[in-house]
Amino acid sequence: MSRDCTDYRDIFLNDRPMMDARAPIEFLKGSFPGVVNLPLMNDHERQRIGTCYKQQGQQAAITLGHQLVSGDIKAERIRAWADFARAHPDGYLYCFRGGLRSQIVQQWLKDEAGIDYPRVGGGYKAMRTFLLETVDQAIAQCDFVLLGGMTGTGKTEVLTQLSNGLDLEGHANHRGSSFGKRATGQPSNIDFENRLAVDILKKRARGIEQFVLEDESRAIGSCALPLPLFQGMQQFAMVWLEDSLEGRVERILRDYVVDLCAEFIAVHGDEGFGLFSERLLASLNNVQKRLGGERHRRMLILMEDALAEQAKSGAVDLHRGWIEGLLSEYYDPMYAFQREKKGSRIEFAGERAAVLEYLRERGNRQG
Repeated sequence: MSRDCTDYRDIFLNDRPMMDARAPIEFLKGSFPGVVNLPLMNDHERQRIGTCYKQQGQQAAITLGHQLVSGDIKAERIRAWADFARAHPDGYLYCFRGGLRSQIVQQWLKDEAGIDYPRVGGGYKAMRTFLLETVDQAIAQCDFVLLGGMTGTGKTEVLTQLSNGLDLEGHANHRGSSFGKRATGQPSNIDFENRLAVDILKKRARGIEQFVLEDESRAIGSCALPLPLFQGMQQFAMVWLEDSLEGRVERILRDYVVDLCAEFIAVHGDEGFGLFSERLLASLNNVQKRLGGERHRRMLILMEDALAEQAKSGAVDLHRGWIEGLLSEYYDPMYAFQREKKGSRIEFAGERAAVLEYLRERGNRQG
C-alpha cells in the first residue's frame, strides 16, 4: 500500500495537487486552495450510509456503501480518480480523517487502474489543524503593522505593492465596507481562513517575519477574521495612509463604479448592468439607518440619476456627487473618530509614496 504523507508544510508550500474524496456538501463547507472534489460518495449516498451506520453499525454501512457505489457508478468514479492521478503524479488524495473513504479510493485505484496513489495521513482534519496553528504561531512570533486611513485612500493598492502585505479583503473576495460585495461570491469562512494561512506560511518560508495588513472590523462581508488575529489587531502598531478628498473620490469611482460594473457585465452578461445597479442601491440602503432619512433620500436621488445617465450614455461623472457626499458626511467623520481613538498607536502618517517607503524600511529593519 502507498505511503501516507503527513508533511503538510510541503503540501501547502508547493501547492501539491490534491483530490478530496469527501462528499460535495463537506467540500463546500471548507477545502483548500486548488483542490478538486472527486467524492467516493455523493451527498445522498453519504446520508443513507450515515443513517445505516447509526441504526445497524459499521459493517452494515460498509456493505450498503459497496452496493450504492458499484457497477457503472463505481467505474465512472475510478475513471475520474485515475485521470486525476495520471495528470498529477505528484499529488495526493484525502478524506475527512484519512480513514476508510480514502483507503477505499486508494485500494480501488490500485486494484482497478493499477495506480499506487498516496494519501494524506490524518486527512482534511489534520491539514486544517496545521493551518490554524500556522496563523496562531505567526501571531505569537511575528511583528504586525496595521494600515489605516480614510475610505478610498487605496490601502489595498499599497498592500499589494508590499512583499509582506496580507490582503485580507483579497482572500475574502470583498472590499470590506457596506459597498464591498463583488460580482462573484465570497469563499466559505473556512476557505477564507485557509487561504490566509497558506499566504502566511509561504511568506514566512521566504523569511518574512513582519506583516502589514489593513485595519479591518472582525467581519469582511460574510467572512470573519480568526479571533486571535482580530484580538491582536486591537494592539498592533498603525501607519495611517492619507490622500485628498478629490483623489479618494476618483479611486472610489474607479473601484466601485467603473471596475465593479465591468465585473458584473463580465460575469452576468446582458443582465450585468441591472444587477450592478441593484447592488449599488442595496449597498446604500444598507447604511440608511446610520445615514438618517434625509441624507439617505438625498444620496439615493444622486445615485439613481447617476445610474440612469450611465445606462443611457455610459458616462459615470454624475456618480461623483453621491460618492463625495457619502465620504464627507458619513465615512470621514466615522474614520476621524477612529483615528483619534487609535492615535497613540499611529507611528507614521503620510501619502502613498511616503507610506510605502516607510513600511519597506520598517520591514527591512525588522528583517
